[in-house]
Amino acid sequence: MGQIIFYKTKDLKLISSFYQNELGFKLWFDQKTCQILKGNNLLLGFCQNSLIEKETMITFFFKTKEEVDDIHRNKFPTMDPPKENKKYNIYQFFSKDPEGRILEFQHFLHPIDWVWN
Repeated sequence: MGQIIFYKTKDLKLISSFYQNELGFKLWFDQKTCQILKGNNLLLGFCQNSLIEKETMITFFFKTKEEVDDIHRNKFPTMDPPKENKKYNIYQFFSKDPEGRILEFQHFLHPIDWVWN
């Protein structure tokens, strides 16, 4: 089974461009008023609408702290720097996409299973 998370967007072109150019997603399927973008094991769908859906947080996780530092330095240098979150045993920072959806970039400081079926 596969999964896609869909969001309503007022500016499909802007959002699609942001996720592709800034975060490395690829256009997976284009339905003209909805586009599905693929980033590794995540499919995000954005559909043109008169509303912006931004009540959730999208978390991207990385194998190393250095990868989190790199994305912060190269893509989001004006955001607060990454730091350790002792409660959840992660290393993280937050940003937003152009429509205000909260984006979290993190590294788990404990072992995780990196294999998905």
